[in-house]
Amino acid sequence: MNFKETLLNVVRGIVIGVANIIPGVSGGTMMVSMGIFDTLIHCITHIFREFKKSILTLLPYVIGMGIGIVGLSYPIKWGLQTQPLPTACLFVGLILGSVPMIWAQMKDEKKGLPGLMLFVIFFGLIVLQQATAGVNNVAFSLSFGEMVKLFLLGCVVSAAMVIPGVSGSMLLMLAGYYGVVTGSLHLENGLGEAAGVLLPFAAGIVCGIFGVSKLLEILLKKWKGLTYCAIMGLVLASPVAIVWTAFRPEEGKVMPTLNAVTVVLSLVMMAVGFAIAWYMSALDRKNQMKN
Repeated sequence: MNFKETLLNVVRGIVIGVANIIPGVSGGTMMVSMGIFDTLIHCITHIFREFKKSILTLLPYVIGMGIGIVGLSYPIKWGLQTQPLPTACLFVGLILGSVPMIWAQMKDEKKGLPGLMLFVIFFGLIVLQQATAGVNNVAFSLSFGEMVKLFLLGCVVSAAMVIPGVSGSMLLMLAGYYGVVTGSLHLENGLGEAAGVLLPFAAGIVCGIFGVSKLLEILLKKWKGLTYCAIMGLVLASPVAIVWTAFRPEEGKVMPTLNAVTVVLSLVMMAVGFAIAWYMSALDRKNQMKN
């Protein structure tokens, strides 16, 4: 892997990291949109069998995710608070740019009526998740019991880091812990409480992500066409979820107004996101042809 490709993978990791902190956006969807979904799943599930190769492949993405989650959480939060629709449309473009690549993965695979049913079911699940989501936070006080809850919650949220269309931030909102976790990222209540929140939560994510990745690997191996039908449903529902989130009232948030400037800026941001996803997918196909 040359320097240019390593740097590109760090950038991809940044996109995945940012996606994981935005309600309605899925890190797994970003993996699909950039053509790296199968590669990362393989590396995670074979990390002990192919240790050196897997670590060298995953490391740039992990570095990028750290930069995205910690370094870009403030500007992304600012964008969602002050310009929610254009910011959301950037991610809508990233997702829509992935659709041709997903369709290519489904080509010549057996789908039929079961595939259509899976598409509809998983599309509906994301819409239902949005319809029932709230923004209330639990009354939190750091204790051993809460740390156990955070570990278990991390196991659940780990699915969102791998499964396209499932938003980890939205799952945190549903559980009432979104403010607890994001506040700890910003050290709002000091370093001690931040460590007490983030360490068990991160441990849960690490434990859960291996199980979810192994399940996805089995599904892709045995029922690739049907699995990608479900993924397509999750991915195509994501833009609905993202725009829905942009219009959800929240404290301190400027609600979108559909004037000419906002609409034009949103369309431009969507085009930028689409172009980025298309370019990264093209680079990935080029690298696969070389290999």
